[in-house]
Amino acid sequence: MLLSRGLAALTFIVFSALSLNAEYLYKDDVVKNPNFAQQINSIGAELKAKTGVSLYLVMVRDLEENQTIAEFEKKLAGELDEPAVIMTFIELKQKVDILARPVSLYEHFNKQQVLSPNATFIGAVVSAVMFARSYDEAKELIANRGGTILPILAERAKGDDIVSKYSVAMFNGYADVAEQIAAHKGATLSSSAGSGSKNFINILRVIFYGIILYAIILYVRGKYFRKKDDNV
Repeated sequence: MLLSRGLAALTFIVFSALSLNAEYLYKDDVVKNPNFAQQINSIGAELKAKTGVSLYLVMVRDLEENQTIAEFEKKLAGELDEPAVIMTFIELKQKVDILARPVSLYEHFNKQQVLSPNATFIGAVVSAVMFARSYDEAKELIANRGGTILPILAERAKGDDIVSKYSVAMFNGYADVAEQIAAHKGATLSSSAGSGSKNFINILRVIFYGIILYAIILYVRGKYFRKKDDNV
């Protein structure tokens, strides 16, 4: 009898601890790493304590049939108390979105910058040259550079490195949004990524986009000389 009661009490304590630790990593069907969960929840808890804003990270494999990411987020928002920001990653669709409730919270962070496919100025210029259909679109692509999620998700990876890529990308974006919200409220987060990590990530991005730019130059150069040889 005493053993049963002790086991029940232990189960309750463990369940409560897991629930508490999973508060800001609201759903995770993708990474499933205790260290990743601890880092996310540490930032989320400090942000909540200093600003009153809850920042939730949701990572799922896929959505229900015919369900959009916006519909999924609105359903989640109904489960959470405001003010709240929900960052969502859908693995199989490779989609990321951020929902803020109330909508005035969008003024606390730059959603377009966080979700920009371009991390650096060089990357933004390359994207503008290759994909922009107008001057205004090119200007917007360059202005909203500094993406902290999509550039990392776009990198190639195999095997276990794929999950590592997801964790780096989502942690990077989560920390970015948390720091922006904190700065808007005049607070500083001691548990966030820090300038050292950001500088290292920025170096990796410069190298990554430098390789892309070099490949584009080689492609254009090869196409030019091929056309020149055809004319001879």
